[in-house]
Amino acid sequence: MTQRVDLATVMDRLSIDAVITGYARAVDDGAWADYQALFTADGRADYREAGGVEGPAHEVARWLAETMLLFPVRQHLIVNRRLDIEDSDGFPGDRAEARADYLNPMRLEGAPADGSGAGPGVTTPNFVSGGRYTFSLSRTDSGWRIRTVTVHEKWRGTGSLSPAG
Repeated sequence: MTQRVDLATVMDRLSIDAVITGYARAVDDGAWADYQALFTADGRADYREAGGVEGPAHEVARWLAETMLLFPVRQHLIVNRRLDIEDSDGFPGDRAEARADYLNPMRLEGAPADGSGAGPGVTTPNFVSGGRYTFSLSRTDSGWRIRTVTVHEKWRGTGSLSPAG
């Protein structure tokens, strides 16, 4: 592989990583226009395994906007990213697949942010889940974009995210 191909691959990997990070930030910040901008024009999202919906990204963004009102505080992490960029005769192609694990803690509406008001043995209501995302991405004139994202939820639970006191 030449240095030019190596550099192109590194730049693609960084760009794809920025899209995946942008995805997490858009969901956590409720930035639904930013969320939609991360997808191709025909992009789709599938949240069915996590109890959600599947469909065009703009429709799923509307569903997320409503659903996430229940969780005003959320900060999910996307880690352990594995990325495969299409090989096009020894050069990076225009399609990629990524798999990444997630941890998604969220605070339910009405839960005190600092745990105050909860007496001994009482936990503040929180929701946390973990699983894996599968992303299919395409290079577009505007850069890398998500064609599809599928959530594969592996576990979920409720309870206090605060340290025991």
